[in-house]
Amino acid sequence: MLILLPFLLLQLLTTLCFSAPKPETLILPLKTQTLPQGYLPKSTNKLSFHHNVTLTISLLVGSPPQQVTMVLDTGSELSWLRCKKAPNFNFVFNPLASKSYSPVPCSSPVCRTRTSDFPNPVSCDPKKLCHAILSYADGSSIEGNLALETFNLGSSAQPGTIFGCMDSGSSSNADEDAKTTGLMGMNRGSLSFVTQMGFPKFSYCISDRDSTGILLFGEAKFDWLKPLNYTPLVQISTPLPYFDRVAYSVQLEGIRVGGKVLPLPKSVFVPDHTGAGQTMVDSGTQFTFLLGPVYTALKNEFAQQTKPVLKTLDDPNFVFQGAMDLCFQVPTNRPSLPELPTVTLMFRGAEISVSRERLLYRVAGMVRGGNQVYCFTYGNSDLLGIEAFVIGHYHQQNLWMEFDLEKSRVGVAEVRCDLAGQKLGLGA
Repeated sequence: MLILLPFLLLQLLTTLCFSAPKPETLILPLKTQTLPQGYLPKSTNKLSFHHNVTLTISLLVGSPPQQVTMVLDTGSELSWLRCKKAPNFNFVFNPLASKSYSPVPCSSPVCRTRTSDFPNPVSCDPKKLCHAILSYADGSSIEGNLALETFNLGSSAQPGTIFGCMDSGSSSNADEDAKTTGLMGMNRGSLSFVTQMGFPKFSYCISDRDSTGILLFGEAKFDWLKPLNYTPLVQISTPLPYFDRVAYSVQLEGIRVGGKVLPLPKSVFVPDHTGAGQTMVDSGTQFTFLLGPVYTALKNEFAQQTKPVLKTLDDPNFVFQGAMDLCFQVPTNRPSLPELPTVTLMFRGAEISVSRERLLYRVAGMVRGGNQVYCFTYGNSDLLGIEAFVIGHYHQQNLWMEFDLEKSRVGVAEVRCDLAGQKLGLGA
């Protein structure tokens, strides 16, 4: 299961092609709330988003359809479902109960193709079925068989979708695993869910409150939606060991805190000769992580500008989630956070600005001297051993995020996602 940094370490390289017809635009509601244990939405096209730790979606898979809950991950390619019941798992897909389930044999091109998605080469199990192991950057792994199955989104069905039917693995957070059945890979690789569905683009809008948001497959043309600012995807022709070629990689050019641009050379944002240092937009990661020198500059500037209104937590032994070492003490009786300087990530052609509550995250259950502890929502990639800039979903709230596979770009526009859902008739 993927919690802290749930994106694939390596991209999936495959020669397979899909010629699925492009369905019409699908507009689907999503919820920004924590699902009660055992809860299953009745509507066949409701997508439930829970963004406290991960973004999860509920949909129907198989024939007859079974309800599953999947983590939406733009940083992964191969989708998978947990197929073996274990004591801690509440949601499991049962392939034996589905007439449309078809395991992939070892002789299939899917199995024979060498893919860097699998750190360990795919192999044959005793039944001569294709067996694979996936490993993720947070240290977790999952393994099982590749298979074909029918996935349903609203009234749109995609038979023969390739996914992993996983029966074992290790996890970094068993409690979160218990709430999900698997993962939906949404990057640009040919085995990703959006590619197999045949859509040229998709969008999502993550609300910052318990209200209806949006997941949209296809074209978004609405009078009320501001024009999107696009930034091109960074693409390289030569494979590099540390560059994920099927990620949504964009070019970060600078960071502004309040009205001050950090005095950093643009070269610190450019991938090096190994591919290390790319910037990825990743819905599977919660917060945003920056390479050490950039993180340090941002941390120091934010601490300096907030010094008059925030009291820092002077505890060198506390690092939130292993990568966030700028934390503050806020009185428990304070009704709201003080005015904070906006942090803006500057891209080629677009910006992502983060302000107010999204800049700080309260550490649950932690109190120091009558004060609650809040931590800066940007972390140090170096502390995690990750050679990349990663923009997480916490900083994508109240933004219309469009991923355009056809034109190789990412579009951004500010919008109140709860109001956008209401305009589309998806209100709670």
